[in-house]
Amino acid sequence: MASRSTTILPQQLQHLRQLTTAASRHNVSATPVRGLAAPAAPGLGLGEVRTGLDRVHRVKVEPPTFLTVPKTCAIIGAPFTYGQPINGVDNGPEALREAGLLEGLSRLDWRRVEHGDLKFQQPQRGDPEYTGPGKCQHAYTVGRACEQIADAVEEHAEAGRFVLTLGGDHAIGMGTVGGILRARPNTGVLWVDAHADINTPEISGSGNMHGMPLGFLAKLVDATGIPGCEWIAKLPPFDLAQQLVYVGLRDVDMGERDIIQHYGIKAFTMSDVDRYGIGKVMEMALDHLDGRPLHMSYDIDACDPAIAPSTGTAVRGGLTYREAHFVAEAAADSHMLGSMDIVEVNPNFHGQMDDDLGEETVELGIGIVTSALGNRIL
Repeated sequence: MASRSTTILPQQLQHLRQLTTAASRHNVSATPVRGLAAPAAPGLGLGEVRTGLDRVHRVKVEPPTFLTVPKTCAIIGAPFTYGQPINGVDNGPEALREAGLLEGLSRLDWRRVEHGDLKFQQPQRGDPEYTGPGKCQHAYTVGRACEQIADAVEEHAEAGRFVLTLGGDHAIGMGTVGGILRARPNTGVLWVDAHADINTPEISGSGNMHGMPLGFLAKLVDATGIPGCEWIAKLPPFDLAQQLVYVGLRDVDMGERDIIQHYGIKAFTMSDVDRYGIGKVMEMALDHLDGRPLHMSYDIDACDPAIAPSTGTAVRGGLTYREAHFVAEAAADSHMLGSMDIVEVNPNFHGQMDDDLGEETVELGIGIVTSALGNRIL
């Protein structure tokens, strides 16, 4: 065991280097965040770091007028993992709840309606298979699960509640956005993600459907010919140029790049965050969606892996801790945010550093959600 002198274990040194790399991009000091009030790693000289519920303070942030009074949040668990190949992301909803998410919502004066976790069918031998061009892994299972999610989201949105869906991988975005569009067709979508998720089976290299939700929602693929996904064809129109804004992109496939440019989708990459600052980026993003109810689909991999290591498709150079929270705060301050999902939190996945980073990523997820629902510094 390391002494209390200057000895730093190799894993701690790797962690510090990653934190320092992420921090240097924005010329700020690197402070590892670990647990609710976690002691610093031996030798790093950082003392305790207050995070999570320790910093939840109720500040009056007016909810949208289309929500009922008193303000009520419906929580839907979507422990779904078959849109991608890594086990553990289906444990995200349970981890977020157990770490104190519901208590955080109560501290923010939200009434809660707990829908519970949806039960999804696993892929079975004999399931109808995708036979079109390209690849579409577990299409029947993904499509059926997303229809369940859409039905639950629509039910709570129609009742005038804020709808919070806990993923699960980002394939569930077909269900969360699909349900919101049925209840509030004019909704604008803020897609916070390192990835564009607008592939189609024909252009996807992997065939993993967590990279395709927007392609299906925009009907860039004929869902009537894809087993389990037929319901998507009946969704209201989703105008990519008017109803979608990306924030945080940095890992975009060539085919997706062509789609973004062809349809004129408003997209802010991490280069834009560097150039303009996150404040200006969010101002421009929200101006583009002005006047619409908002849905925020927040993939934890939008954040830099130094602060969100426990996710399956981490990419260096992402949002810093404060940028990640500011995105959520700005969306809430529009007074139009009526629903969100938080996805790709994998508490079982520890990457190549140490064993408690699943907790760190879960804590960040809770912080982002509570920021979107009114948690503020002052």
